[in-house]
Amino acid sequence: MAEPSRQAHNDNIRADGARFLIVEARFYDAIGTMLLDGARAVLESAGARVDVVTMPGALEIPIAASIAIDNAAESGTPYQGVIALGCIIRGETYHFEIVSNESARALMALAVARNMPLGNAILTVEDEIQAIVRADRTQGDKGGEAARAALALFELKQQAGLF
Repeated sequence: MAEPSRQAHNDNIRADGARFLIVEARFYDAIGTMLLDGARAVLESAGARVDVVTMPGALEIPIAASIAIDNAAESGTPYQGVIALGCIIRGETYHFEIVSNESARALMALAVARNMPLGNAILTVEDEIQAIVRADRTQGDKGGEAARAALALFELKQQAGLF
């Protein structure tokens, strides 16, 4: 299998004082903690302020993000980016595909419709071992990667003069 060959992370993006929202699903608590730790570390290192909203499952993440984005905008303290964190482990039924596909579809629709920088680390895996490898900051750090993705889009939006 081919190894990914992407550019190195840009950990020099500054988001001093910018507000980022993390919406996490805590269906698998230990995995959620690893994802949150990774995302929070990257955002705080960039100087961002972080709010966390916790939901029971991945299907609730896009709805919770939409509600929080609206509330923040109405209160005059809008978010400049959103990070979605969660884990969906394949089971014996079709439910895995529904949750995986619909949470991703709704997040993309939300991000595009609102021009909102988004990082998506809702893991879709076959088993808990795959999830741990991807969530753990010393192995996969998908929470950190999602935060970096949101920061890259934040930087692009800044360069375009949209903030």
